[in-house]
Amino acid sequence: MIFTRLSGEYYHYTLICKSELSITSERLVRILNEVSETYELPKQIVVDNGPEFTSKTFLRWAFEKGVDIHFITPGKPTENAFIESFNGKMRNECLNENWFKNLEQAEQIIQEWRNFYNSERPHSSLGGLTPEEYLRRSA
Repeated sequence: MIFTRLSGEYYHYTLICKSELSITSERLVRILNEVSETYELPKQIVVDNGPEFTSKTFLRWAFEKGVDIHFITPGKPTENAFIESFNGKMRNECLNENWFKNLEQAEQIIQEWRNFYNSERPHSSLGGLTPEEYLRRSA
């Protein structure tokens, strides 16, 4: 399964997590367009060099939306430490703790964990606040 995660820029709020058997650039663009209906697109997206991010479809979408794409150096996941940290937490707290029978069940459990991560789980980098609390105080 592939897990796509989009987050707000400075507040660790996870906008969306999707479980997929694979993700194409077309699917990625559809997800980004769905998110942009509710949230403002960021000025920049930091990505690895996966095929969904290096495709003409994704790069065209980014150009048309005015979003700068920053590719991390291949083999240097520390250049995207925030997402790597999130991936570790998600793996330890959600994925390794559950046995998924199918994608639908995985999606349900992942969304429940995402809601917990955003609204109940304190973040030390946010002074012990949840992302939702931090967002409310910052507004």
